[in-house]
Amino acid sequence: QVQLVESGGGLVQAGESLKLSCAASGSILSINYMAWHRQAPGKQRELVASIFRDTNTNYADSVKGRFTISRDNAKNTLYLQMSSLKHEDTAVYYCNAKRTWSGEDYWGQGTQVTVNS
Repeated sequence: QVQLVESGGGLVQAGESLKLSCAASGSILSINYMAWHRQAPGKQRELVASIFRDTNTNYADSVKGRFTISRDNAKNTLYLQMSSLKHEDTAVYYCNAKRTWSGEDYWGQGTQVTVNS
């Protein structure tokens, strides 16, 4: 099993920045894909950013140029640096980890990000 714990969410004003962290523990060998998703009340969960095989990154069009996903393998931690935050970024942000070759899929408990307009 893999455990994922998100942190770093909070209340900010539009235009400000936040950095989210996801600490991974447990049986973490061969986790080759990690991602951040978000879900606002009454809306479907959406993919925000992903990182595959350490360096291959992808972003949702709505966050390109504002968000950066990265990982620190020595600390077993995934990050999401969020800049120029908008009210529409308000959501619960979830960390996701996969072994794409086996189909194993793990989720964290989420961290709330609220951006005042």
